Formats: sequence, structure tokens, C-alpha cells
Amino acid sequence: MILGSAAVRRLPAVVAAGILLALAGCAGTTDAPPASDPSGEWSKPPAGAVPDYQLGGAYEPAAEVGIVGRDRSAEPAPGVYSVCYVNGFQTQPGEFDTWDADLLLHRDGEVFFDPDWPDEALLDTSSADRRERIAAQVIVWIEGCADAGFDAVEFDNLDTYTRSDGALSLDDNLALATAFVDAAHGAGLAAGQKNSAEDAGVLRERAGFDFAVTEECAAYGECGAYTEVYGDAVIDIEYTDELPRPFAEMCVDGESPASMVLRDRDLLTPADEGWVFETCAG
Repeated sequence: MILGSAAVRRLPAVVAAGILLALAGCAGTTDAPPASDPSGEWSKPPAGAVPDYQLGGAYEPAAEVGIVGRDRSAEPAPGVYSVCYVNGFQTQPGEFDTWDADLLLHRDGEVFFDPDWPDEALLDTSSADRRERIAAQVIVWIEGCADAGFDAVEFDNLDTYTRSDGALSLDDNLALATAFVDAAHGAGLAAGQKNSAEDAGVLRERAGFDFAVTEECAAYGECGAYTEVYGDAVIDIEYTDELPRPFAEMCVDGESPASMVLRDRDLLTPADEGWVFETCAG
């Protein structure tokens, strides 16, 4: 099988081989991955560093911030650990037409859209051939994150199988996730699990994720599911519109990750009305 992009071809041979095995659905259980690559080519986010999540627009981070997440279309924040956001399992708004029609999940002859994000179509991960073609497109983005200077990449919507009316399975998405992680490591990037608390253990053990980015784990009582697997390598974003208790109380809760930030739901910039940025550092 040929992935067909220059970005993929320049991955180390052993990484490319691992990607092809994963796409074929042959990823097996392995020992937990190391905290960092022995060669020093990639590393996890700094433990307990103050995060900011800037998917709605890039701006200069506050002085206390040590981790910044930005979309793959943005430049990384200078001087901090930078995480590149990639929507790896469904289409990004405005990019629907960049995908071949047969790579989009269809139900009853119609494209299947995320019930909560109706402008995002689920990608069809149900066959090795489709996973290979999806990976060919996404791995170019992963390489772009590395070339831009990001330190890590997070992969969103790992749990599309739970919203597919049974058309997709965890094994389908796990095979593709393993390919993404292998590509990230081959490009010198740490790989972050995004959400999917119930699958944290298997995603780390079998796909090889290094850390987790979670939204509202404190609000939904899921933080322990991540910290039990990733320890202090968990970055949590809470949102103002669904706080069950004051953010200050969440900060002192021993179940909450050390790296946690409160943001507005739309992830606005400081120039926008409604922008919120609050950290546990004060």
C-alpha cells in the first residue's frame, strides 16, 4: 500500500511500516509508551504548566502560560510548549469539499453529520483502504504542524464511533489513531488524545498516545479517567457556560488536573467581547 504523499514518504521506514500495519487494523496490545522518545526528538507537555486554548484565534499568551493549543492553520506560540489541533476523524468547518465523497460516512445514502456539530461530517474509518486514504490527508497536516514548529499534536473526535449509529467501531478508530500517533512521533511531535475519557486506557496502551487534552473533565467528573492513565500529562479546558461550581473550587480539587484553564465557549480573543481566560495560578 502506498500513502502517496511526500510528507509520508519522508517518515522513517520503521514508522511508515508501523503506520501501514495500523491502517490494516493490526495494532496489538503493547507495553505503555515511554514518557519521551529516548532520542529526545519529542517530549510530553511540561507537568503542571498553565495552559491556554486558542482555537478561536491566536493571541499573545499571558506571562504565566507555559502551554498553548492552536489550530493547525495558525503559527505556534513562541517560547511555550505548543500543541497543534487536528480534527482527525471528521471534517473541519469549511473543509467539507476537500474530502473525497466516499471517505465521508454515509447512512441511508446521505452524508452523516455529527449531531452536535452539524457542519462536521464523520469520516468513514470502517475499512483499511479508507483509513489509508484518510491518513494520507491527515499526515500531511501532522507534518505541517512539525514544520511550523509545534511541539505536539492533539487529535480530536476519536470517539466518532459512538455517534455513528453502529457504522464505525472502536477498533476502526483505534487503527487510524495508531497511524496518526506513529506519524506524529516520526515527525518529532508528541501525540495527544483529545476527549474520549472512556477509551483513555486502550488509546494509550495500544495507540501510544503521550498525553491527553480534555474539555470539561472537572465539570463532568471525568478527570480521574485521564490522570489514572496519563498522570500529570493532562491538559483540561473548562468552559464558563457549564460550570457546576466556582472555578476556584475546581482548582483546589485534588481530582482536577494541575494544568487547567477556564475559557469562554467560543474561545474568543482578548479583542472580542465575551473573552474569558482564568487560570488556577490566580
